[in-house]
Amino acid sequence: MAIQRTLSIIKPDATERNLTGSINARFEQAGLRIIAQKRLHLTRAQAEKFYEVHKDKAFYDSLCEYMSSGPVVAQVLCGEDAVAQNRKIMGATNPANAEIGTIRRDFGQSIEHNAVHGSDSPENAQIEISFFFSQLEIVE
Repeated sequence: MAIQRTLSIIKPDATERNLTGSINARFEQAGLRIIAQKRLHLTRAQAEKFYEVHKDKAFYDSLCEYMSSGPVVAQVLCGEDAVAQNRKIMGATNPANAEIGTIRRDFGQSIEHNAVHGSDSPENAQIEISFFFSQLEIVE
């Protein structure tokens, strides 16, 4: 396995409930390092651009509305097989279907308000990381 980087976003429902530290602890306990992090409030236009890949899906508008509804925490995680590792820690998209002990099962409220976003492939991780971070902001 290779050392990888992946993007994680702690979504508005989780930042509103002050869960950033608890979620970060899950990443770190699993062996992932947080090598970049920032708290920001996405505009609707920024959310639309970030989720452009889902533009033709029924949930696109509500997702963009939700992701621009409050602060998020964007971060770069680094570690062995980081993309797959992060997805395992997050759990299934729908918290009701996520395994016990995953972030989405423990902190998610619904399929949309599911606490976290994570890159789904190494290729998408690179694209998503560059959306939020310059190379100067990533410190290993």
